[in-house]
Amino acid sequence: MQHRIIVLGAGYAGAIAAGRLARRLRREEVVITLVNAEPDFVERVRMHQLAAGQDLKSRPFSEMFAGTGVELRLAEVTGVDVDGKTVAVVDANGTEELAYDTLVYALGSGWNAQGVPGSAEHAYQIAGRPGALRLRERLARLDAGQTVLVVGGGLTGLEAATEIAEARPDLDVALAARGDLGDRLSPRGREHLRKVFDKLGITVHEHTAVTGVEAERVTTADGKTIPAAVTVWTTGFAVHPIAKVTALEVTGSGQIVVDETMRSVSHPDVYAIGDAAMVMGPGNKPLRMSCASGGPTAWQAAGAIAARLTGGRLPNVPIRYLNQCISLGRQEGLIQYVTADDRAVRAVLTGRLAAVYKELVCKGAAWSVANPTFGLPARRRRVTREWAAAGSAVKTPA
Repeated sequence: MQHRIIVLGAGYAGAIAAGRLARRLRREEVVITLVNAEPDFVERVRMHQLAAGQDLKSRPFSEMFAGTGVELRLAEVTGVDVDGKTVAVVDANGTEELAYDTLVYALGSGWNAQGVPGSAEHAYQIAGRPGALRLRERLARLDAGQTVLVVGGGLTGLEAATEIAEARPDLDVALAARGDLGDRLSPRGREHLRKVFDKLGITVHEHTAVTGVEAERVTTADGKTIPAAVTVWTTGFAVHPIAKVTALEVTGSGQIVVDETMRSVSHPDVYAIGDAAMVMGPGNKPLRMSCASGGPTAWQAAGAIAARLTGGRLPNVPIRYLNQCISLGRQEGLIQYVTADDRAVRAVLTGRLAAVYKELVCKGAAWSVANPTFGLPARRRRVTREWAAAGSAVKTPA
């Protein structure tokens, strides 16, 4: 009997995990199904570019996984029964329940309106392709001199503001940040960031908390208003809500609590990776939601699943941060080097070289998704007899 592995979500983490599992396990002994609502891979780290009017390369999953044995199921996940070990999906043909022996939960995250009045109705977001395309269409209709306000001073906000300002120098682009501009960067990083913002003519509202969004303006905590023909909301991410209504142990934010192998602490046949998982990193600090976190968690989960199925040695992938890569338009960039637990150090890389570096990182991330099996041994290991007999029981190597 074949062991059924279902991977939910084909973002960076889910797609990498599916490909690596296919490389490590024999097709006649496992069935790997990748469930995703869209037929092609979305480079989420480039959504600010898409919104600013750039066209991105198409990456169909049918081509990426051709010949790997991964079965792609185009459907939306509507529910997970972790006790009954089934996943409910819906597509053009209706609803269906898929049974699994091992589940890899990689549904990721979306934008977080933070409960601010009017944000859901009037603000635009770039956490996914539909939102980025909606913003792209709106920006194309703006007349010269109109104001675009980016709310949020994190990396996504910095990239969105600079990309839009560079692509549309005729617009009045502004950014509202709760703290100082680039307050998580080193002094050298903040200095360079200000130079780029000044060069692009971006107005910065520091120590500004937006408490309400309207069609043509926002209000702030101190009672002021800031004009905004378009408000772009980049104040953080919220995890997909499905896990929170299952029997899985989750955090207050809905992330699945996992051990060091990315396995659920409450349901050992479920693994969570990427933004969906609460993973403790160096310094016993939770990993931030990012592409930089997603890849290593996918490697760890795929390796652990393969090891437990085949009686191999459990992997120990070091999960640490090296740098924060920030694009500041197409000609400028900022690479902020960090400690293992993501604290800024003095060293930075700036300018055109940093822009090239960031572009290589983005291309490398997409390449790793399209070639998830590269570098892995071609020899697939057999599923142990104990697993074949026990179905979903966990066999932990000695």
